[in-house]
Amino acid sequence: MSRRSHLIYLAIGFPPAAKSSAYRMRETANQFVAQGWDVTVVTIAQSSWERDFGLDPTLLEGVDPRIEVVELPLVREDLETDIRTYSRERALRPSVWAAEFRQSGWDAFPEPIYGGWRADLEDAVRDLHASKPAQLVLATCVPYVTMAAAHTLWRTAGVPYAVDFRDGWSIDVIGGEEAFAPDSEQGRWERRVLEDALSLWLVNDPIADFYRRRYPDLADRFHVVRNGYDEDSVPAGLHRPDPEAGLVFGHLGVLTSPPELLEALIEAWKLARRRDPLLARSRLEIRGQVGSGARREANTHMTLIREAGPHGVSFGGAAPKADVPRIFAGWDVLVLMIMGGRYMTSGKVYEYAATGLPVMSVHEVEHDATTVMTGHPLWVQPCGFDVSRLADAFCAAAALALSATDEEREAARRHAAQFARAAQLGPAVRALSRLVDPEGDA
Repeated sequence: MSRRSHLIYLAIGFPPAAKSSAYRMRETANQFVAQGWDVTVVTIAQSSWERDFGLDPTLLEGVDPRIEVVELPLVREDLETDIRTYSRERALRPSVWAAEFRQSGWDAFPEPIYGGWRADLEDAVRDLHASKPAQLVLATCVPYVTMAAAHTLWRTAGVPYAVDFRDGWSIDVIGGEEAFAPDSEQGRWERRVLEDALSLWLVNDPIADFYRRRYPDLADRFHVVRNGYDEDSVPAGLHRPDPEAGLVFGHLGVLTSPPELLEALIEAWKLARRRDPLLARSRLEIRGQVGSGARREANTHMTLIREAGPHGVSFGGAAPKADVPRIFAGWDVLVLMIMGGRYMTSGKVYEYAATGLPVMSVHEVEHDATTVMTGHPLWVQPCGFDVSRLADAFCAAAALALSATDEEREAARRHAAQFARAAQLGPAVRALSRLVDPEGDA
């Protein structure tokens, strides 16, 4: 930029929140600072994340120290587990209380859980702008209520804004269908916010194409900005398996998919162990967040994992960002289990691709992860969730782990290099900076 400009970045889930989107938020803020901006991040209190997805303090190590972080005292009241704080109505009629809680949020903004945060977010951006004028607001979703705050500052103070829409709002990326109609309350809000935005980022081409069809008059504002991977998450060396000891298959990531998917995976693993002596002495390790809120690590997923313990399945706990390279370095095959279809993206697929390890895709055949993995030399392609075919995939992945050469592992890393997070977000931030200041040097 020709002068230092100020960005207000509405990023609910910024580090140290243990949420997969925190990586994208961190790199976005870092890129703005690197390109000459002063950045103020608006997020919620760390105590709020402790009751939701949890905290990962190691994420803070990669945050540029020049970034100012403002934590608002906002919480999800529906996640409170201390019954001593409950009102009489909540204690005696919890379902009625929950319905009224969701409705009160909806009354402020058509997003039941988070709509009630609207006034606080709007006040925060107005106060920040008053104390240090902003030249740009960037809102990242979810929650979508952040868009209301960005739009309010544009309407009242003329501050331009952009939206990192990621998975979008009016599309159900899991079901692959329209989430709500254009003439619904949500649809009217979406149109209002998008038509006044400078730029709109989405994480893959199918979602961007959906929005270009939905809003043809705004088509040139939709840009694909993929998630990518952090280069410090990739192990430095190349891993070589020990077939005598057995292989270690690993799944790393937030596990919130329907339990039926995990159940199919585990049944396929059991079948594969009966078919292949190498797999019979191998292990399947699951790492990462399993659920959220009070049900984190106390849910059907965990029951399935524990019951599969005698079959070599284990849960290694949450995975701090700083430990990711070490975790990958101890595995022989990566298991990429993701729900959804062609509109669904994944943050972990980029890291998986960059490790130089074989990757076994466990998702629908038509999935955006397929776009990322196509051309990867150590990829066992998806076959859906049929147990017998998944068992065959486990056997194929084990064979690939043994046969993979160092040249193939290096080729896998080269394939993934195009998806380095900085390579994805750097140009996007530069282009947005030029929209704000066409005469700048960004």
